[in-house]
Amino acid sequence: MNYLAHIYLARYSDNAMLGALMGDFVKPHMGLRFPAETEAEIITHRKVDCFTDNHPIVREAKELFTTPSRRYAGILLDVFYDHLLAIKWERFSDKPLDDFIAHFYELLGRHARAYALPPNLARAVPYMVEQDWLGSYRDFVGVKVAIDRISTRLSRKPELLRDGVADLEKHYVELSRGFDAFFPELINFVAGHRQGAIVAITKPVVLPKSVR
Repeated sequence: MNYLAHIYLARYSDNAMLGALMGDFVKPHMGLRFPAETEAEIITHRKVDCFTDNHPIVREAKELFTTPSRRYAGILLDVFYDHLLAIKWERFSDKPLDDFIAHFYELLGRHARAYALPPNLARAVPYMVEQDWLGSYRDFVGVKVAIDRISTRLSRKPELLRDGVADLEKHYVELSRGFDAFFPELINFVAGHRQGAIVAITKPVVLPKSVR
């Protein structure tokens, strides 16, 4: 999943939303430390990506792409699913999308000024806010712009990623129906994963008799 979906899935707290975004900017070897809630959502971010990549609906969706662009089908779907979440937002949230995004941008700016973000994310924040990356997903033009932006970071055949936009347009209706079935399952998966993590943290430790 892409930025908007990850942040939405962690909307229960500010620290969690930051962690959900940081999952794309923080690697385990970096040795950075954040509040426990933030670190938990960095891990959840990776669980979400794994669940998404291996879900049957997503796998079937990838098969709709032409062979050359299929190598980047995962990236294309991530961005496209953010587009679908944005236009179907009222199905999943009572809070208006504009208010949700404005709050998150304010949160990002505050933490960037306090030097509380990973350096690579802190550098991206001004562009994300100024160009309204999250809000731009509502229009398909915004999907194309996001794909173009991502393609500049690819070292091998970035044109195949850009060409894949045509497949998104061609299979728009079918991909949208797949999202409608997939996203509620993802929400349930995240809820179950998070509840399991809470249980693991709060479960009392029973010491052996020898050390009681």
